[in-house]
Amino acid sequence: MLEMRDVSTSYGKVKMLHRVSLDVREGEAICLLGSNGAGKSTTIKTILGLIKPDSGTVTFLGERIDGIKTHSIIRKGVSIVPEGRRLFPKMSVEQNLRIGIYSDMDESVLESMRNHIFTLFPVLKERKNQSAGTLSGGEQAMLSISRALMQRPKLMILDEPSFGLAPILVEEFYETILQIKKQGTTILLSEQNAGKALAIADRGYVLQKGMIVAEGQKQELLKSEIVRKAYLGE
Repeated sequence: MLEMRDVSTSYGKVKMLHRVSLDVREGEAICLLGSNGAGKSTTIKTILGLIKPDSGTVTFLGERIDGIKTHSIIRKGVSIVPEGRRLFPKMSVEQNLRIGIYSDMDESVLESMRNHIFTLFPVLKERKNQSAGTLSGGEQAMLSISRALMQRPKLMILDEPSFGLAPILVEEFYETILQIKKQGTTILLSEQNAGKALAIADRGYVLQKGMIVAEGQKQELLKSEIVRKAYLGE
């Protein structure tokens, strides 16, 4: 579904990614692990067209996307749950959900998506007329992922989704991500919380200083010395 091949990117004269290659297959949940500054957000921005690669290619559904605008990539079926949620705090839950629609959508389909989201997150139905900025941290996380779902994405990218959440909310949030995967949405998950990410992932990649230093099935990564020492505290 998604492929990066030998992608290198820079901020000015500073090289941020060094020949990064990864792939995400349809129906998978893939985790991208790494500490702050490892290159995870740069990788996501490159996929979304926010950063143009110096070299290498990015393809989605067999089509190169490394040279096209972000809004065009979104319309092809990629959605993003950004780090820090990035909601519109003065707008209602309902209005934030509608902002998630990047293309023309029949009203009946829109209503079906709303109902689906309110089934996933009943509390959002109760809060639908409430300003997003007045929601709790957990409710804002629910709204952020719901906004991304409104586009009916083929691929959902989540950038540090557990950041700032209490441990009990992280558990609930990851259960929801797993449920979304089981319903057919492909997931690319960028995380520092390796334990939670690998619990739901099929495969993963480890980034350090802009380079892929390990990759494999989740059981392989759980046994990897790099992952165990750097991300699992062993």
